[in-house]
Amino acid sequence: MTFLISAALTFIGCFIALPILFGIARILGLYAIVHERQCNVYVLFGKVLATIDEPGLHILPFKLGPAAFIVNWLGKCHILDMRLDQEYLRSQPVNSEEGAPMGIGLWHEMFISDPVAYLFKNSDPRGSLSANVSNSAVRCLSNMPLALMMVNRHAMSDNVRNEVSPKSHEWGYKLGSIYIRKVHFRDIGMIRQIESKVVNRLRQVTSAIKQDGANQVSIITSTAERQAAVEFAKAAAIRPQIVGEALQQISEDNDVAEAMFEILETQKVIGSGARLTVLPRGGELLAQLIAGQPETTHRPPSAPPPLT
Repeated sequence: MTFLISAALTFIGCFIALPILFGIARILGLYAIVHERQCNVYVLFGKVLATIDEPGLHILPFKLGPAAFIVNWLGKCHILDMRLDQEYLRSQPVNSEEGAPMGIGLWHEMFISDPVAYLFKNSDPRGSLSANVSNSAVRCLSNMPLALMMVNRHAMSDNVRNEVSPKSHEWGYKLGSIYIRKVHFRDIGMIRQIESKVVNRLRQVTSAIKQDGANQVSIITSTAERQAAVEFAKAAAIRPQIVGEALQQISEDNDVAEAMFEILETQKVIGSGARLTVLPRGGELLAQLIAGQPETTHRPPSAPPPLT
């Protein structure tokens, strides 16, 4: 029973009484907790008493004096977020030097640099900064050549940032990095014309590449045919000499020459497809011709019919 009572009292003290006690202490202004990248601005009767931007536990009577006990009742504590923030402005209207209607997409960072100026010098510092960035982009980037506007984004970003930063710092809202992410055409008709020109140019380039390839193939083919014709002509010119030298070597031996010419003559006769009649030696020509004719079969005459 003693253990249960002790556990219940500990639970009530740690989870109920202690948070209530700390809450009463905060309401009375005994202490305040400042988180990371956070700032507390204490205002009493229209006067800024203190600005605490260091994270940790702070004893308010040491910072504010006796006013710490009434600042939460009669004054106000502004809690500001000091973290880096980002915003993207889409399609800011800008005209190029050639008169083309362009759209600029601006991405920029901002953070609170002076909490007091942020609270009391401008009712809407964030909106004012965005408007300042937009107006600076129109002032700095208008009437630029279209070619530079499409490719030179780093210099354009620096120009806009140098134009905005001094004015934004007066409101306690400082501009960080700024970058131009997108440059595009705003006129739909111009976009269609550019697409048409690009397509036509691609077709011209494609046809030119095809024609150049066909020309190269024709040059290679004609060169190969010319070289082949030259080599065939050389071979035709050298052939009689080679054949003559071979015949000269063959004619040195009569037996070889006769056998060769006989073989050549036989090949010519066989290859001509003509019909040949082979006659044996030592016989009469007429008898041989008769013997060579096909045999004819003669029928005996039929007997006359008998008389009745």
